[in-house]
Amino acid sequence: MSVVFQVPWYATVFRADSLEVALAEIAPVALRYGASDYSVYRASEDGYKFLQMATFEHKVDYELYWNGEEFAAWRADYASWYQVPVVYGSSKLVVSGRVGPEGNGQAAPRSAHA
Repeated sequence: MSVVFQVPWYATVFRADSLEVALAEIAPVALRYGASDYSVYRASEDGYKFLQMATFEHKVDYELYWNGEEFAAWRADYASWYQVPVVYGSSKLVVSGRVGPEGNGQAAPRSAHA
């Protein structure tokens, strides 16, 4: 059973664009800790609000990522770029799907010529 970890970030004044770049730097590191995927979303209505997500098979892997050397150094370097406290949470993945050749088979693959 997969566990999706969600970290809500809220940028400080005038730091949203910089925080976006910084999150794009640290998010892929989750793959080295066993994540099967990661994503970072920026809210359309509130450009200071971000949601970082990563899917792990085991909670301990996420904790190793969050408390690991890379993420600890990242948080120290960018501490003034986001509001604290940062309280992450987790959810059990119930269902997901996607369209395309690597999807769940519910949609026909798109032609390369389409």
